Formats: sequence, structure tokens, C-alpha cells
Amino acid sequence: MAGVLVDLSSLLAQADPQAPAAQRHAWLLAVLDWLRQPGPPSAYAPGDLPPPEELRPWPVRRLAHLLEVLDQQPEPRARVVALLQASLAGLDATGLLADHGFPPRPGFLSELGERLRMAWLPGTPETRDLGELFALLFAHAEDAVWLQALDAPLLARVVALLAPGSGAPGEGARQAVIESVQLLAGQVRASGLSGGMRRRMDPQALGARPFQALVQCAEDLDEPDRREAALAALPAVLAGCTRAADSVRQHLDEHGISVELVFQIEQIHARADRLLSLLPLAAAPQDLGAWQALLLHLLQRGQERRGIGRLFGRHYALLARKVTERSAETGEHYITRTRDEYRALLRQAAGGGVVIAGTTFLKFALGALGLSIFWAGFWAGMNYAASFVLVQLMHWTVATKQPAMTAPAMAARLEAVQAAAGAGGDRDAAVEGFVDEVAHLLRSQMAGILGNLLLVVPVVLLGQGLAQALVGSPLVGTASAGYVLHSLTLLGPTALFAAFTGVLLFASSLIAGWVENGFVYHRLESRLAHHPRLVRLAGAARAARWAGWWRRHISGLAANVSLGLMLGIVPAVGTFFGLPLEVRHVTLAAGQLAAAVGALGPDLLQQPAFWWCVAAIPVIGLLNLGVSFTLAFRVALASRGLRLQDRHLITQALRRRWRQQARSFFLPPH
Repeated sequence: MAGVLVDLSSLLAQADPQAPAAQRHAWLLAVLDWLRQPGPPSAYAPGDLPPPEELRPWPVRRLAHLLEVLDQQPEPRARVVALLQASLAGLDATGLLADHGFPPRPGFLSELGERLRMAWLPGTPETRDLGELFALLFAHAEDAVWLQALDAPLLARVVALLAPGSGAPGEGARQAVIESVQLLAGQVRASGLSGGMRRRMDPQALGARPFQALVQCAEDLDEPDRREAALAALPAVLAGCTRAADSVRQHLDEHGISVELVFQIEQIHARADRLLSLLPLAAAPQDLGAWQALLLHLLQRGQERRGIGRLFGRHYALLARKVTERSAETGEHYITRTRDEYRALLRQAAGGGVVIAGTTFLKFALGALGLSIFWAGFWAGMNYAASFVLVQLMHWTVATKQPAMTAPAMAARLEAVQAAAGAGGDRDAAVEGFVDEVAHLLRSQMAGILGNLLLVVPVVLLGQGLAQALVGSPLVGTASAGYVLHSLTLLGPTALFAAFTGVLLFASSLIAGWVENGFVYHRLESRLAHHPRLVRLAGAARAARWAGWWRRHISGLAANVSLGLMLGIVPAVGTFFGLPLEVRHVTLAAGQLAAAVGALGPDLLQQPAFWWCVAAIPVIGLLNLGVSFTLAFRVALASRGLRLQDRHLITQALRRRWRQQARSFFLPPH
């Protein structure tokens, strides 16, 4: 312990109550760093039982040693007590009790910026805010362990340094607590009665006026004769405030999610918890156990506010769920369960193949213009977007659009399966039901690809042949055909580009869900239906039909336009930054290869380069579907808080179904 005594002696010699505030605060930081120093390795064998003193965390043992040294040395103790009193006198306690762990402004984006600032810029001990100093002093998550291990006698000795006259917090501490309660009550009232919250709150919960009653109870704490009644009423009033805030969630579930409002609801709950933790101290400020509990609460809130991962994880989970739920509603239309539905999907996919054939020819035409990289990418994206929108408006389909939409639907099925198993239902039957859905899904994906390819290839060949017969040359020339053979070959980076395209397919589904959520949340259907100019020009009935049309098609339009533009522009942007990105879409790739055959003739079938391109088509399709489905499925699971707990049972059931009814994965039931 001699080395520790030398270090401690040096530390105590630096305690100067006359120093500027920043130096006094820096000395407190040095004391905390000294407490956290790791101790020597234990001298006890793993099977031995050390004495209770040896089981205490090292910071607690060092703190006890510091207090013993101060008890034995009056002069250093007097300087330390004076330093602590000088520091506390210059600090705003409400900055810790009412503000610590909460954003300075009630908004998600402002809180994001604040957290980034806290992560990138170091703190400074030159502050008058006790909350800022507390965040510097207790910046380690491990501090909660040793602070919780402080026993009552040790806490009393620490408080004796902070309040040397009385040995316990007194009326000054009570007044700081009451002021913090009043500040928190005002903040809860301001958030709860803000326009966005008030318009979506349950009128019955709001009619009880809980937010106004909260502020009144907090003000009554200043009056000793009304303090006891106010302290007794505050928990029930707080419960009414949180119930009113929670009623906003029900409105959001039905009418679209707002991250800002979810953030405000979370802040109301957090401030209500802080209020509840302060009430025992407003009643009895000398209760050291309550102070210790408050200290741990403040430490936890401070740790939760560090970094942006928790912020996004907590507040975007609800938005992700709403996005995936809306995608799941769309995805149900892409899953066939009967022979008639299977045939209908084949017809829809065949129609999509016809449109993509036209897209293929237009792609080559744009490439022949020799545009700059950006404009070539932009007009290629517009070509894709227009084609996909046409497919949507004709009620046809493109196979690669299905996985990102069907994955949330599958996650919803899995959620029902796990709920049934958790409720004591027949787990085997639940798993078999999920396997049925997997078979329906795979069969539908196969139908989509098959329908696209069955039409895109012959239509492109027909176009090449007609051009050759009418004008003497095919629409796609030999130079473009040679480029196709060079770029599509399986021997090149085709697989990587196909996986990249799957990521774009997944991103378009997220954009679609986000746009539809915004459409619903901002009530754009109602705004369009009652827009004065639109009603005056088209009439009320047509305006209502037009608004309903946008509500039904907004998700598909957002998905198609965003996907088309990303397929064209993202590779152009990547080229600008030196990333040689390209897209590989299975239907477009098949159309391009068919155009190459039409340009070079049947002799191409005898060249190995052609067959390497043919081999690339199923790989492109598999990666387009697999990557987009996997990403969408993982997001859907995370948004619902699900894990594949029955992974082994599901895998076994899939293998058993493959051995016994492999046909069900490819063909519909009779």
C-alpha cells in the first residue's frame, strides 16, 4: 500500500480551495481516476473464499482508505472540505437533477447533433453546470458497480465532507430538489401540450388536464403546509400524464409513425421517472439511500445518452416496423397459394417481360448517344423508372421487386408462429405452417422469374429480327453485342454486381415504406380530396377518387421510381468516386443477351463466351432475390424484436418437405 500512499499524498497536496473553478474540477477528476486504478492481482486461489473486505470493488476500498487518511490528517481534510464547498457553491444543481441525461431541445435531429458533438468534442472542467461536471466525473459505465457497492457508513462519511456542519443534506438540498421537480414538471407539460402531441392525444385523457395538474402540484411543494398532499398526489398525476402521452402511440400506429413524436413520448416518460426519483428527497433530503439511488439513476441516464447507436435503435425501430408492415401488406399480393393465383402471377410476370424488352432496346439507344457519365446514368435511371412504373400501372410485375416486399410478410408469419409456440400451442404444426408459406413464396418467386424470361427473350429476338428485315440491320449492333458478352460473363465481377443490385432492390422497398408512411402520417389523401383548387377543377367526386388512387399506388410508385433512378445513377456516382459499380438485373441481363444473339446470329451459340453468359443468368437471379430478401427479412425481424429461436426445427422441416414434396417448391397444388 506504500505506492498508493505516495500517490495519494501527492494528490492531496494539490488540493487548493483558492484555485480557479476549472482547476478545482480537474482535481476532482484526478481523484476519480485515482479511485479507478486497478488493484494488484488477488492472492487467493480460485476455490478460496476471501474476506468480505477483499470482495469489495477497488474504487470502494480506495475511497475508504482516502477517508481514513483524511480523518488522520486534519490539515488536508480541511483543504479538501473547503475545495468541495467552493466547488458546490459555484455549480447549478438543477443542471444535474433536472437536465442531466435529457436533450437541451425537444427534437430528434437536434439530439442527434448534440450526441455527435459530445462524441467528437471532449468535455471541459471549466463549467458552472453540475450536470456537465457529473458527466465528466462519471464517464465510465463501470462506475455504477462501485457506486452501488457503497454501504451506508461509507456514504455518511462522504456526505460529512460535503456538509461538514450538519453531516447530512439539509434545506438547501431540499430546495434544489424542489426547483428541479418544478423544472421537470414544466418540461413535461410543454412537451405534452405541444401541437403535434395534443392533436393526436386521446381527448378523454387530455380532458382530465393531467399536465396542468402536474405543474400545480409541483408549485405546491414550495408551501410547507401543502407539501405532503402534493407529494402524495404527484405519482398519480404523473401516471395520468404518461397515459395521455402513450395514447399518441395508438394514433401513430393507425395513421403513420413520426420519429419526432416518438422521441417526445420517450422524453416524457424519462422525465416522469426522474420526477419519481426526486420525490423521496423532496420529502426527506437526509435520506442517503435515496441519494444513492438517484446517483445511480443519473449515471444510467448519462450512459444511455452517449453515442448515437442507442438513439437510432430505440427511435427508428418503431418506424422500421411500420415500414415493414406496409411492405408486408404489399408483399402478400406477391405470394401465390393456389393454381389460379400461380397462373395469374405468370401472366403478370409475362407482361412485365414485354415491357423490360422495350427497356432493353431503349438502354442500348441511350448508350449510343455518348452522353457524359452523369447524364448517361440519369437517363438510364429514368428509362428504368418509367418502365417499372408502366409495369405497375398495367398491373404486371417484375420478379426482382417481389423479395423485398415478401420478406416482411414472412417475418409477420414467423411472429405468429412464435407467438403460437409461446402460448403453448402445437409447435410442430406452427413450424409446418411456416414451411408452407416458404414453399408458397419460393414457388411465387420462380413464377415471377419464369414469366419475365419467357417473354423478354423472344420479344427482344423478334425486335432484332424485324429490324434486320425492315432496315437491314438489327436495333442492337455487333459492337454492343460484344460488350454484352464481355460484361455479363460469369468469369467477371457479375456475381458481385448482382449482389449490389440486390442491395438497391432492398433499399427501394425501404424508400417505398417510408414514403407511404409519410403519405399516411401527413394525411395527404384527405388534403388532396379536399384541396380547393382540385375540387373546383375536377369536382369533389373525382378529387376523392384521385386521392384514393394516390393512396393505393404511392408505395409502388415510390419503389419503382427510386429503384429505377438508383439503378441508373448510383453506378454513375460510383464511377465519379473511382468505384467501378454496375448493375446486374436478371430480366434486363436476359434481354441484353437475347439482343446479342439477335445481332451476332445463331453462330454465337457455338461460342463458349455465350454459354458463360447464359450460366450467369441464374446466378444473377439468385443473388438479386437472395440479397434483397435476406436484408429485408433481417430488418423485419429486428423491427419486431424477433429471433430465429426455432431455426433448427425450421431447417429440419424444410429438409423433410424437400425430400417428401420437392414439387411444392416449384409448382402449385393440383
